[in-house]
This record gives sequence, structure tokens and C-alpha cells, in this order.
Amino acid sequence: MAWTRKQMAARAARELQNGYYVNLGIGIPTLVANYIPAGMTVTLQSENGLLGMGPFPRETEIDADLINAGKETVTFVPGASTFSSADSFAMIRGGHIDLAILGAMQVSERGDLANWMIPGKRVKGMGGAMDLVSGVRRIVVLMEHTTPDGEAKLLHICTLPLTGTGVVHRVITDLCVLDVTPSGFEVIEFADGITREQLEQRTEATLHFR
Repeated sequence: MAWTRKQMAARAARELQNGYYVNLGIGIPTLVANYIPAGMTVTLQSENGLLGMGPFPRETEIDADLINAGKETVTFVPGASTFSSADSFAMIRGGHIDLAILGAMQVSERGDLANWMIPGKRVKGMGGAMDLVSGVRRIVVLMEHTTPDGEAKLLHICTLPLTGTGVVHRVITDLCVLDVTPSGFEVIEFADGITREQLEQRTEATLHFR
């Protein structure tokens, strides 16, 4: 049985380590903020100039002035700060962010990432994604395994415009967890009830199994 979005976010939260500075991309990755393990110190950073975000607010906690890069309302933890987006990008470009958990439309078996151009929609640009994949130490992609139409998103070669080449280290989908290796994707974990055959049917890219 495939993982739900909440289960995917909880699995992605296991990628966090104490003391990490982390950027969460738009979409499913923002849910990771709700699953930071108790007792672990993780500082969440956003491109629009936030450092020290907490979980999503309850209805009574919403402050319209506190939003992340995806324009979603957020909370702050004690010691949080706000600053210009220029300072935020200086953190990213300077290599001060340990981990970014990003969404994607496609990932190739070489670790290439396509996550900004949405087919059929007007997009102004890739935003901070290009800076994140080039400046952050580790990139984890969190996405559903296939499109709503059932098309593969893990490919030999991405067909959409790229955000970065060879930048992805790990992919977490609703079906499994995969590492990017020189010989293709290596499956390191299955969602409950998912079989090797099901993965192979829904994946174009080369898969290796431990």
C-alpha cells in the first residue's frame, strides 16, 4: 500500500539530523516541519528571509505576516529571525544549509532534477531552486512516484527543463526510498506492501535492489 503524503513527510523527517539547517521546498516537503523528532534541534530556513520556522499554525495561531516561500502561513520557534531575501540566498549560496528537501516533476537516474517547469502552465522562473541545488550540501527529493495520469517520474533522462544536473542524492516517493548511484537508482526501502514488480512497472529508470 502506498504511503500517504503525511507518511511520506514523516519518512523524510528521518533524513534530519540534530543541528541541521534545512530548507523545505513547496508542496509535500513543507509537511516535514510537522514531523521533526522530539528533542531534535533543526533550524528551518526559507528563501524569502526566514530562519527558525516551526510547524504549520493552528487556526488560532495564524499570522498573515508570517509566510514561507510558498506563501503558506507558518509559525516561529523561539530565537527565529527575519531578514532580506538577499541574506537568505547568501546563506544558500555560501553552503550554510545542510539539507534541502524538494519536490520534483522528474528525476533522472543520474540525479538530474526537473522541478520548476509545469507543462501547460505559465511559470515566471525557477525561483530559488537553482540556488538550492547548487549551494546546499545534500538534496533529497520528496514526490509521488508517478504523475496523476500514471506516467513515470523517475526516468533515464529528464524530458522537462532541468533545475540542476547530478544534484539529487536520495528520492522518497509514496512507494519507496531510492539512492542515486553511478549505475542508477538503488532501492533501499519499500512502502508497506509494495513489491519489486510494482516498482519496475511504474519506473522508467534503471532500478537496482539490495
